[in-house]
Amino acid sequence: MSRSRRRRPTDVQPGINVTPLVDVVLVLLIIFMVVAPRLEQDVQVNLPGVFNPDPDIEGTADPLKVTVARGGEYYIDGKRYGLDEAIDLLGNEHAADPLRRLILRGDEGLLYGQVRELFARAQKVGFPGIALMVGERHRHAAPVVREPGGVDG
Repeated sequence: MSRSRRRRPTDVQPGINVTPLVDVVLVLLIIFMVVAPRLEQDVQVNLPGVFNPDPDIEGTADPLKVTVARGGEYYIDGKRYGLDEAIDLLGNEHAADPLRRLILRGDEGLLYGQVRELFARAQKVGFPGIALMVGERHRHAAPVVREPGGVDG
C-alpha cells in the first residue's frame, strides 16, 4: 500500500458528539414541563361524559365559555362572578356580538337546578343557543358471565 493510503495513529477519527444535542433536548423538555400546565387556564371541573359526542365545529366567532364549578361558583374567562354579575356580563357580551355562542362547562356533581338557573337567565339575555361542554365516555366490554360448573369452550 502506498504511504498516503495507510492510516497513521495520529489521524483524527470522525465521530458525532451527541452531548450538546442531549443538553438541548433536556432543556426543551424542562421548559415544556413547566409551560404545559399553564396552557389550560380554565377552572378545573369534571365534565359529564357522553358516549357519542358531536364533532367539534368551529364557529365564526370565538364562543363565550361560562364555567360552573362544583361549589356553584360562576367563572367567565377565568374570573369568578356571582350569578347576577355573570348575567350582567353575558348581557354586555351579547349586546356587543349577538351571534356569539355561549358554551357552558358544568361540573358533573352539580344539581340540575344550579345549571338550569343559568340557562333560563342566559336565554332571557337573548343568546341564540347554549351548548353544553362534555367529556367523552368510553364503553367497556361487557363482562363474561359464566355459570358455575360450566365448561368454557
